[in-house]
Amino acid sequence: MTAPFPTATITGYPRIGPRREQKKALESYWAGRIDAAEYAQALHTLRIDTYHRLRELGLTEDYAIPVSYSHYDHLLDTALSVGLIPSETTGTDFDLDEYFALARGTAQRSPLEMTKWFDTNYHYLVPELEDSTNFKAHPQHLLSLVSEARAAGHLVRPVLVGPVTLLTLAKTAPGTTASPLDRLEELTAVYLDVISILAAAGVDWVQLDEPALVTDDPGFTDEQLAEAAGRAYATLSGAGTHPKIFVTAPYGSLRSGLSTLATSGVDALGVDISAATRAHAPTYLDRVAAEVPEPTHLVAGIVDGRTVWAADLRESLDALTGLGRKSLSVSTSTSLLHVPYTVANESALPVDVASWLSFAEEKVTEVEALATALSSGPEARAAAFNRSDRARRTRAESSRVHNAEVAARTAAVAGDSGFRTDYATRRRAQSVLEVPSLPTTTIGSFPQTAEVRRARADHRASRIDDAAYEQAMKAEIDRVVTLQEDLGLDIIVHGEPERNDMVQYFAENLDGFATTDNGWVQSYGSRCTRPPILFGDVSRPAPITVEWSSYAATRTQRLVKGMLTGPVTILAWSFVRDDVPLAESADQIALALSDEVADLEAADIGIIQVDEPALRELLPLREADRQAYLDWSVRSFRLVTSRVAPGTQIHTHLCYSEFGEIIEAINALDADVTSIEAARSRMEVLDDIADFDFVRGIGPGVYDIHSPRVPSVPELTELIDAALAKVPAERLWINPDCGLKTRSYSEVRASLANLVAARDEVRARKAPTVAV
Repeated sequence: MTAPFPTATITGYPRIGPRREQKKALESYWAGRIDAAEYAQALHTLRIDTYHRLRELGLTEDYAIPVSYSHYDHLLDTALSVGLIPSETTGTDFDLDEYFALARGTAQRSPLEMTKWFDTNYHYLVPELEDSTNFKAHPQHLLSLVSEARAAGHLVRPVLVGPVTLLTLAKTAPGTTASPLDRLEELTAVYLDVISILAAAGVDWVQLDEPALVTDDPGFTDEQLAEAAGRAYATLSGAGTHPKIFVTAPYGSLRSGLSTLATSGVDALGVDISAATRAHAPTYLDRVAAEVPEPTHLVAGIVDGRTVWAADLRESLDALTGLGRKSLSVSTSTSLLHVPYTVANESALPVDVASWLSFAEEKVTEVEALATALSSGPEARAAAFNRSDRARRTRAESSRVHNAEVAARTAAVAGDSGFRTDYATRRRAQSVLEVPSLPTTTIGSFPQTAEVRRARADHRASRIDDAAYEQAMKAEIDRVVTLQEDLGLDIIVHGEPERNDMVQYFAENLDGFATTDNGWVQSYGSRCTRPPILFGDVSRPAPITVEWSSYAATRTQRLVKGMLTGPVTILAWSFVRDDVPLAESADQIALALSDEVADLEAADIGIIQVDEPALRELLPLREADRQAYLDWSVRSFRLVTSRVAPGTQIHTHLCYSEFGEIIEAINALDADVTSIEAARSRMEVLDDIADFDFVRGIGPGVYDIHSPRVPSVPELTELIDAALAKVPAERLWINPDCGLKTRSYSEVRASLANLVAARDEVRARKAPTVAV
């Protein structure tokens, strides 16, 4: 007999481990410190411990726990499971070395492209779809995870990215004639093979995630995506033996897809009805109530999987009750992949701020409390409801949240566009910098050695004093400056040894933010960040970066570039307030950073980079919401630099930006030089630049820093030549794709030496005498 759908569930869970156990195991395996068997045992222990903990937190029903585990990336896992990426793997697991070669590359091959997962800071690997792609079921990895959990006493729910989302996120290889959705019928047949094999293994429920249906995809209309999903799920639901199918639509509200999925025959439909989604789509709750027929089990994703603020359980319970349904379960709006494990691990957070928060474990408790309250009333979970009430009350009453001086300063620039002066005037003024042709620079950070990390940790723990810490940081700056000079780089950076993270470092030095000790969130693979928590109005009590950039300038005769993180990226990579508009927080951060820019300029730092790698990341998923976002995000960047003199050269940097989608906004930033990630896509973004009247400096990255491989001189020369085919030499900069923090010095030294050699070769052939 098939198990009923659980009344309380989640759609995904963090997989890195409460103490980053997965990260440590991954990096130990890659470094050869442990073998495949030791790695497998470490991850087995982590998974089973996770299942046990989720059961303790209240997910006790069969299939309440999803198998949301991945060695590196869940989209890669699904692509391999259905043969979108060819694999001859057999047995009980993927071939790890082949898997990691796809994810990270090797000396002989480049990795798959990587880009942002919807409007989050998670990165997924992009599979390529060709006409010759032969879809084929490879469910061994899923089967092994199900079997492992069952042996430990857990009936878990396998999770796959749904077929429509998989196809729309895949990259079409050059020469491919078929549209991705033209392949839907044959791919759906393979999904049916996969889930039928799972059914034969005793699996009662399978989860398919379809976030593509809540977006306005540039390649497909909402109606086309909905129609495709309707066809796919009618096929899967109407087939013979298969598990029951639970389809989720996270990250926003469905439009045409709501009624289509609800009537497609799927057994359960998960919708995102979090407060944030309802604020953007005020009628969505009513539409869900009206358009999802009672035979379809509704899974209400009302606990927000992307915010860290404690849920308003009473308002949530009212919303759930208002749906008027019998067949109803409570869940998270998205996977909890996007939040840390638990507030209980945070001893250094201010006590009042900590009481306002819910991380993954606390959110599971909120889901269970709401599910219980639906049947037994809130008094059945009085402790959870009381905590929710107290969090909202004390946060609203706190004197730490609002600052009248900040509010007045922000209001005073309400009509300021941030315009400096025209680019032609700036270019003439910046000629005094004497930047050479095809100038080489890096994006900012250099490798963070064990010694640097130890010095920061010792200083934080008061094991060394301020003087010893300063000496350690300056010694590392000396090393980085000397290395850059020896390699022949033109524009020097100080390497950022004092920065634990490009956002956290600024949050630690700005009022209005709190930071965590163990609030780790996966960005990609083994890369984890600790997003700060923006809880109040933002101001800068003192200079942040000036001392370090100024010191670097005393150690070299070359130009030194000051390095700042921009307001949009600080917001995108933080957990933000839900009590004021995001645009207001952006202006507050921009004004604080403008003070930093003024101080750098006063210290004779003539080049200042304001990084905005997350500009594309926050772009709303629906077209109607995008222009308003782009307007305030561009304006906030310009506020940072609006006071600088024409002779100060302003740079910016963008990662995974899908440049063409926001090229007008990037142009409107009005930076003198823009560097962009381009190596993995083999300079594809340059087509967008060529098609647009982009007249300022541009630095398409030629060295992919997300892979440990060292690019050869011919490879780098080819990329520079490809860039020169689209960008005039007098406007082209040569740089890596991103910061070098995550790489080793051996990799960086060899790669940058090759980059400079490639530059020299091309410079001798093609370059003018002076760049912008």
